[in-house]
Amino acid sequence: MADKIRIGIIGAGGIFRSRHFPGLAKIDDAEVVAICNRSIESGEKVIAEQGLSAEAMTDPQTLLNRDDIDAVMIGTWPYKHCEFVLASLDAGKHTFVQARMAMNLREARLMYARSRESNLVTQICPAPPWKGGRFLRRLIDEGYLGDIFHVYVRDLGGRYWDTDEPLHWRQIRRYSGLNILGMGITVERVARVFGYMSTITAETEIFTSERPLPDGSGDGPVETPDMAHVIGKMENGARAAFLFSGVAQFGGKSVVEAYGNKGTLIYDMGTQILGAKTGDRRPQQIPIPEDEATEWTVEADFINAIKGGPQGDTSFYEGMKYMEFTEAVHRSTERGGTVRLPLID
Repeated sequence: MADKIRIGIIGAGGIFRSRHFPGLAKIDDAEVVAICNRSIESGEKVIAEQGLSAEAMTDPQTLLNRDDIDAVMIGTWPYKHCEFVLASLDAGKHTFVQARMAMNLREARLMYARSRESNLVTQICPAPPWKGGRFLRRLIDEGYLGDIFHVYVRDLGGRYWDTDEPLHWRQIRRYSGLNILGMGITVERVARVFGYMSTITAETEIFTSERPLPDGSGDGPVETPDMAHVIGKMENGARAAFLFSGVAQFGGKSVVEAYGNKGTLIYDMGTQILGAKTGDRRPQQIPIPEDEATEWTVEADFINAIKGGPQGDTSFYEGMKYMEFTEAVHRSTERGGTVRLPLID
């Protein structure tokens, strides 16, 4: 392998501009050598914007066949993730894929199984980190909550509140699969702190059945839910409830609350943790220690893992587990009733 990790990108869109290119620019031993977009013009525009010395391409397989590429980063919509990940691993490339991992659990299992057959580094783009996530986990491990009774998660937003807003690709199932709103992002982070679910019962709803098509040619059907309510039991014995909505205008901050027999923890998924122990009159802020604050180091983690360092977030196993949650929500709403996890089919 060359001194620098040479990277090829398939699908250099918005998140590469906002996150990945700035992150890669800070890494001396990484360089982007090729970008494969739908058109040469699109790729050349990205190259010019980012000041890269890279080649614009349009054929993903040609990029994967290049000997001067060590690692591939995939930034397409989910409907292409499985196809390109499997092809990248078959080509012997270390592989990074954008979230959400896949369209469904079947694809996620294929990707995870193939990753285990190789000695290549694989990584999914993680959810934006909870700054206090690592500290929250330590508080729980040290017994702050005691036995956990309840975990409540609220992720409300107004992205789809305006019924005249054009149809988004995330609302089209052939592009986004079973993914719903910010469900995968939130479940991924909750699982790192509280663990996985053992049962799920869910209900979903599409409130606006049709929206204007972006090209103005008429209306198109909305195929992914505007909201989801999920209840169930966690492997640690706690009862959990998740509320997701894309039509809750002014829905307030996202929050995760945990209640146990020794204490309460309330986290705004950002910079503030409130806690109270038995006998306290009200929750008080618990400062997040600077040395435990989690920051965005995604690109550096990927390159470091290729060079022999530890696996960065998010692993293909973690991705498969949040896709299992999403699959279970789909099955519960389609068939009715409770779904037990882990899924065996």
